[in-house]
Amino acid sequence: MKYISKLLILGSFLLSWHVALAQTANPIDQDDEGSRQIVLDRFNKARPLSEATAGIGNVSNAVRPPVYRRTGAMRIPGRRGARTPSTEEIGITIWRLRPSRDTDQGGRVLALDGLKQTQYTPERIEANTPLNIGDRVRITIESPRPGFLYIIDREQYADGSLGEPMLIFPTMRTRGGDNRVMPGRLIDVPAQEDQYSYFTAQPAGDRRDQVAEVLTFILVTAALPLQIADQPIKLGQQQVASWEKLYGGVAETLELVGGAGRTWTNEEKFAGMANGRQLTQGGPPPQTVYRVARKTGSPLLITVPLRYAR
Repeated sequence: MKYISKLLILGSFLLSWHVALAQTANPIDQDDEGSRQIVLDRFNKARPLSEATAGIGNVSNAVRPPVYRRTGAMRIPGRRGARTPSTEEIGITIWRLRPSRDTDQGGRVLALDGLKQTQYTPERIEANTPLNIGDRVRITIESPRPGFLYIIDREQYADGSLGEPMLIFPTMRTRGGDNRVMPGRLIDVPAQEDQYSYFTAQPAGDRRDQVAEVLTFILVTAALPLQIADQPIKLGQQQVASWEKLYGGVAETLELVGGAGRTWTNEEKFAGMANGRQLTQGGPPPQTVYRVARKTGSPLLITVPLRYAR
């Protein structure tokens, strides 16, 4: 009986050890080609602790990390059981403004309806959501590591061609040209301090075949040698192409499960102000995360098309 008991105990131990090992080797957020939902904690872990939890040990385990799902056709190459490739991430939240309701909580934006100012509430939308002509849109960017952010805007036409690249961020009129990013510090484009803190979805110029605005986000560890001005500046096509070659990579798109439709919180509003406080661990996560196959700590570049509804 003693011998059998020892075998049972040993078997139970080996089973527990095997399960634990399997869980360690295959975490829930592993880049498995068959996985449709991914737990991401890079952004929350990089943020500072809140005052309420600063003295509590092992806080990161107490904060439930957000769950994302893959969208789009791009996948970072990888095989089941193989080591996950190195990646870098950037979080982007696209907000579409709607007239505020009395029951709305959180931040609001003043928008002009003719000559009248009206309160609007920003709502999250997924990155592939088509925009209607006249939609008012805002964008929030978050990085889980320090760096410098640049945003380029180009028009895209029905034949696939792109218009002239314009550097829309940074400018000297927005935060005095300060384009530094850090964990928990949100960059709002347009800035809350700008005269118009939203874009209006409207094809530019006389061409009627524009199908999208294509935004290119560049996150680098050292500032680019650019002479910025009060207004957006025109960039050379070759210059942008060289950045795409240097900093680009295979990028997959991850959307926050249940995130679309959430409204702008006061916490996000304060974190996006010029001298606002950082988001803390457990704060609202980005709506869309772009994961790029890049060496850890490397610069990255991603392209996000904002398409017009047909």
